[in-house]
Amino acid sequence: MRTAVCSEAPARSSARAQAAHLADCAVRALREEALLSPKPALVDARGSGAHADLDLARMLRSANSLRGPFADMALAACTARPDAALRTRLAAIGRVAEQRMLLATQGSNAHRGAIWALGLLLGARAQLGDGAAAAQVCETAACIARHEDAAQAPSPNSHGARAMHRFGVGGARGQARAGFPQVLHAGLPMLRRRLAAGARAEHARLDALLAIMAELDDTCLLHRGGDPALAAAQAGARRVLELGGAATRAGHAQLLCLDAELLARRASPGGSADLLAASLFLHAVTTS
Repeated sequence: MRTAVCSEAPARSSARAQAAHLADCAVRALREEALLSPKPALVDARGSGAHADLDLARMLRSANSLRGPFADMALAACTARPDAALRTRLAAIGRVAEQRMLLATQGSNAHRGAIWALGLLLGARAQLGDGAAAAQVCETAACIARHEDAAQAPSPNSHGARAMHRFGVGGARGQARAGFPQVLHAGLPMLRRRLAAGARAEHARLDALLAIMAELDDTCLLHRGGDPALAAAQAGARRVLELGGAATRAGHAQLLCLDAELLARRASPGGSADLLAASLFLHAVTTS
């Protein structure tokens, strides 16, 4: 018995170290997303964007508050299967994470969508271990997300749920159950392509955000400004990329125009920002 306990100790220690590493990567992704500037109508180093109840300091406090719950999610997932029991366990930890977020921000929703996306992805990555490809992580995350939370039904009164019902879009839940297609086929490839071409990190990250915005039916935009806001965001993001992206003079000017238009509508692409954080996380923890 004593030998068995001793042999299990290194495995537990290794699992805790891996969970701490993945949690650090998730928090770093949230901080990098928050600090990235200039983002259209989003909180960044310039100000609060279209979010009257948030600022950069609150976003950073929120990100830092999630390190413990993220580590708990990774630990819960590392020896589990992507089944209903794990889905319910991750959801329970996610509710703890939301409470920590609200305490850190004095009641403002800084990262609810990101907790959902990153919780699934880091849980999937913890299951798969080192050497996992982004596509494998996204598919495993989708397997988890397709189960219902046995402990709590989805709230029909959240902003995202109301936008999903009104506009007939999948929202964060649909994105996860589909394997995060906007991350896997838009944000992450753009990020890696720009970095491989020698772009500065902030320009690569901005272009990844724009690639996501150009295609995503962002429920944050729909909630705040309806179809006109979504159409303006998608067209504006495509135009910036057509002009060469955030690193070019014309692309940067168009990005500032998009920022001004969305600010005038008081509409923010918060869902796209969550998926940018997911893209940054996957870039850090996957091989391809």
